[in-house]
Amino acid sequence: MELGLATFADLGGGISPQQRMANLMEEAALADQLGLDVFAIGEHHRADFLVSSPAIPLAAAAVRTERIRLSSAVTVLSSDDPVRVFQDFAQVDLLSGGRAEIMAGRGSFTESFPLFGQDLEDYDELYAEKLDLLLRLREETAVRWSGEHRPAIDGVGVYPRPVQERLPVWVAVGGSPESVIRAGTLGLPLVLAIIGGQPASFVSLVRLYRKAIDRAGHEPSVGRVAINTHGFVGESSSAADAAFGPSYLQMMNRIGRERGWGAMGRREFEALRSPHGAVAAGSAEQVVEKLLYEHELFGHDRQLLQMSVGAVDHAAVLRSMERFGTEVAPLVRAEVARRTAPAAV
Repeated sequence: MELGLATFADLGGGISPQQRMANLMEEAALADQLGLDVFAIGEHHRADFLVSSPAIPLAAAAVRTERIRLSSAVTVLSSDDPVRVFQDFAQVDLLSGGRAEIMAGRGSFTESFPLFGQDLEDYDELYAEKLDLLLRLREETAVRWSGEHRPAIDGVGVYPRPVQERLPVWVAVGGSPESVIRAGTLGLPLVLAIIGGQPASFVSLVRLYRKAIDRAGHEPSVGRVAINTHGFVGESSSAADAAFGPSYLQMMNRIGRERGWGAMGRREFEALRSPHGAVAAGSAEQVVEKLLYEHELFGHDRQLLQMSVGAVDHAAVLRSMERFGTEVAPLVRAEVARRTAPAAV
């Protein structure tokens, strides 16, 4: 199983955007040095998050890293132009020697829609149409395409072309069955964000995805699944709680007030980081157990942890990353390899 990190590059605790960008580059470089598989950066258009265009910091990370795959987490495709998205990530691919990926999502925040003149009433239609164009751009240099929400393209060449023959495009979802079915029908890999409740409640979505792959006649091997959760690895459970818990709760409650969620406190946090909860925070042993539990549920191919949540101290994030790479990853990879090895004849 591939293991990696995702970040929204939160701006908290009075940190300046310039310093946060420097910290982000340090995180990417360390993830690569630790031998992790993926480093993913999210897109937001708000004062509390740094990155509005993931391709730019990913391009900077491309020249500071050697092996790790570099992805958005996510690209809000519904409010962006697929041509520009393809061109930007083709350039990240060229800079990185073929390590770029796109997680294409509809967006859980809505600020980008009025910012770029999109109507929220067209939320799903925009995504479906733009995903169709993005996938066409992977296959053809001179595309002929028309839709309802973007001017037609009549055989105009789209450059540059990436190193990879086909830029990987993952469909990122937060729990929508329609989006899961779309990913399976198109034969695209799926990223499932689990940020609350119990992971077991999402098993039905992964089953739905795999059924959609089968109904569409795709080979089962195209059905790759990634799970994206909040997580933190401390020297002990109490140390992880102290470093991660307050910032996590502050961030979730800030967003919760905007969306009408109930307030979260210590009891709710402890439930989330319990063995069957959504948050993978605790000692290295506890995080290993949580990730292996989720692998039992989903049989997934990739796990991403989001550690730099809210105002979590940067030095603490780096220490958590080191424990993830040196203490958690080897044990998880070894056990998953044992579970998935062909049975001896």
